[in-house]
Amino acid sequence: MKRILIYIGHPAQYHFIKHTIRNLRKDGNEVRILIKTKDILEQLLQEDVLTYKNIQESVRKNTKWGILSASLKRTWAVYKEAKRFKADILTGTDSSIAQAAWLLRIPAITTLEDDVEIIMNLARLTYPFTSTILVPTACRVGKWEKKKIGYAGYMKLAYLHPNYFKPDRAVVEKYGIKGKYILLRLAKLSAHHDAGIKGLNKVLVDKIISIAEENGYQIFISSETDVDEQLRKYQLQIKHTDIHHVMAFASLLISDSQSMSVEAAMLGTPNLRFSDFSGRISVLEELESVYGLTKGVKTNEPKRLIDEVSQLLSEKSAVNDYNENRRRMLSDKIDVTAFLTWFIENYPESKRIMKENPDYQYNFR
Repeated sequence: MKRILIYIGHPAQYHFIKHTIRNLRKDGNEVRILIKTKDILEQLLQEDVLTYKNIQESVRKNTKWGILSASLKRTWAVYKEAKRFKADILTGTDSSIAQAAWLLRIPAITTLEDDVEIIMNLARLTYPFTSTILVPTACRVGKWEKKKIGYAGYMKLAYLHPNYFKPDRAVVEKYGIKGKYILLRLAKLSAHHDAGIKGLNKVLVDKIISIAEENGYQIFISSETDVDEQLRKYQLQIKHTDIHHVMAFASLLISDSQSMSVEAAMLGTPNLRFSDFSGRISVLEELESVYGLTKGVKTNEPKRLIDEVSQLLSEKSAVNDYNENRRRMLSDKIDVTAFLTWFIENYPESKRIMKENPDYQYNFR
């Protein structure tokens, strides 16, 4: 039995770890959960009736000083909670986990899936202090390669693997959504690595809506921010926990969110991502070039985006093609949650096993 402290800083991170938390507790481990205020994160834990402590109740200011100050305060809070809890091991994505564990001289497992050059500021604050960097095999970690344990999977596969998620059309239909529809996702782009990154604008959204409606598709918009008044009639009004069911049955997702594009790929939903990150992120490049489960378009190519939308809507076999590609991807990948549970429970022996025999992970399928 272990005493495991987990810090969660984003709704997507909660989805990644939620089934592992249940597994760890089922196996008799004590698990302490720390969070910060971020979007719907606290609401998700409350809906799942999980006990947690919010160590950053106020939303940080989106300035260099605001980011640094919040990071230092989180590290101090994690340090105090881990010491009080007498944690055996810490895990999470944030630098506070690595730094607090280093100060306490206990192991830290950092779980991420962004390449080091995309999150360099976070990497500099995290990788020198963490014990292990647990990431998808495709992910680059730069000069910290010796700390890397690569696994055959993706963070979002931890909760969208068929072992854990079954799309339910009844969930979609209870909102009156029937027939063919397209999901538009508009991201806030306020993360530390989003500086200078552009996304979908109203002109493009209007063109996409026009093309979709001409082809007999409904349009639904999911947005992290308030949408233009003229677009509000398209805004998706559902429970946050039902979004993956809606995404699974969509004919197409068009998004400037990297996270939701990966989720669509996990579900086999045709998707286009419009972002300057296109071509720069290993996980998405693998999903695009190896499995044909996503397609990226840079923001200086708006005409290409419109052309790609028109082409996908005209291809009657697009959904079937993506579903077949998904089956191929799943046959290559592991059950990430089962692997993560084993890795944490058996650490540091699990790290030694993975270093000596990386194929051991294929026991978790």
